[in-house]
Amino acid sequence: MKYKAALFLILIFVIQSCQNENEKRLAENAKEAKKNAKIFNNINKAWIFIDEPINEVSEENIKTWAEWRDFIKEIGDKPRKTIGAFQKKSTAISKKAMALNNSIPSQFDQPAIKSRISVLITKIKMMDLFIHLSQIPDDKVAFLIGEINKELVSLERQMDKIVERSKIPKEQGEEDFLRMLDTTRAIPNASSVPIDPNIPRVE
Repeated sequence: MKYKAALFLILIFVIQSCQNENEKRLAENAKEAKKNAKIFNNINKAWIFIDEPINEVSEENIKTWAEWRDFIKEIGDKPRKTIGAFQKKSTAISKKAMALNNSIPSQFDQPAIKSRISVLITKIKMMDLFIHLSQIPDDKVAFLIGEINKELVSLERQMDKIVERSKIPKEQGEEDFLRMLDTTRAIPNASSVPIDPNIPRVE
């Protein structure tokens, strides 16, 4: 009889422990769900990219530069419903941004544009990295979205400057002067040319 009573008490204890564990697990799940909902809402609220051209040059690029058009379209399509959708979109944006570096139109194939594209890519990659962490720092993702928008504006303004500069007629002889400034075409320095010891020298 004592054995049965002890067994019954152990059984009650086990059931009670399981109930406590379940309640604890449910409470933790609810807390995690609430936290994830907050992260999603913060990212959803911050996820606004400048996908409209800010000047005529950028608008023209959408028509003629396929990779720029694809990139602008990608950042303009806002994901919905889940963090997973934002993660997929972030990866897609990163791929489209990388493609910009491989296909810069000759008019914009200049250090000022290349450096801005590199900075833009770096910030997009950082956003993609943060949004894929197990504990997503939503404040950092939101901050980087703002930074990406700044880089987009800077890039589009630089493209506009290049186009405006190309419209200014060059003065006579300016082309020759610019060619003279080009160090890649300079005559090598005599001191850097090796001297042949067999050439006769005047003492």
